[in-house]
Amino acid sequence: MKLATIAAGGGTSAAVVLPDGSYLPLDAPNLSALLQQDQWREEATRQAAAPDAVARSVPREGTTLLNPLPVPAKVICCGLNYSEHILEMGRELPRFPTLFAKFADTLTDPFADLDISGSESVDWEGELAVVVGTALRHADEAEAAAGIAGYTAANDISMRDWQNRTLQWFQGKAFDRSTPLGPVLVTADELDPEAGVEVSCYLNGERMQHGNTASLVFSAARLLSYISTFTELRPGDIVLTGTPGGVGMGMNPPRYLSDGDVLTTEVGGIGRLENHIRVSSRVTA
Repeated sequence: MKLATIAAGGGTSAAVVLPDGSYLPLDAPNLSALLQQDQWREEATRQAAAPDAVARSVPREGTTLLNPLPVPAKVICCGLNYSEHILEMGRELPRFPTLFAKFADTLTDPFADLDISGSESVDWEGELAVVVGTALRHADEAEAAAGIAGYTAANDISMRDWQNRTLQWFQGKAFDRSTPLGPVLVTADELDPEAGVEVSCYLNGERMQHGNTASLVFSAARLLSYISTFTELRPGDIVLTGTPGGVGMGMNPPRYLSDGDVLTTEVGGIGRLENHIRVSSRVTA
């Protein structure tokens, strides 16, 4: 099942399920709210099969897709997670995941213009994101896997000059409206990252990153299990699983985003994000 959040007019939004060729509004303003409902999957399936479903459907043409999960309680990210990239960098595979957090207002729409000010080293990091579907606390991997609602695409846009000011990455990762998410959530029964899902990122049509989630050191279930040992994960929380090689910081010389660039992130089975970049170096603290 594919789900999304769309603009519904008058400043409102709606969670939708995606039957062929259209969007079917559900009884929730967005996927964050939908996932709070008991038996959300069964209810979405019921509404999609209702006799009036076709009549209530909205054509995809002209409809705006929004950030599908606008109000997660937690957004947690993993770095250094693609084994091939780690080994090619001459590093040993990590024993524990490297984690950092974002705020909900770091997220933005899948096709939003990204307006970044105050950084001269804006980098890309295409990623698979896992979405929590049930409360998890001290979960083993099997419980964590069963608690996954689904997957979506993200780009952890990183301000490297801010990130490298200190040993803590947070300040370079948490600029407002800098992390596009979407365009849809694909439920866990329809996508298996451990079997392999391709993650790619393109800059002005040139492929910069390409990886496969089969090479993740820490799988989605393992990440959720690990995180749940120190903090409870709740429905609608988001975990970014890391990025493959090919980021701008790793190039010689480094290459960063410029004003007017177009950044495209593609995740197999999910879709693409496309973001026009607006970069200004003003207001550097």
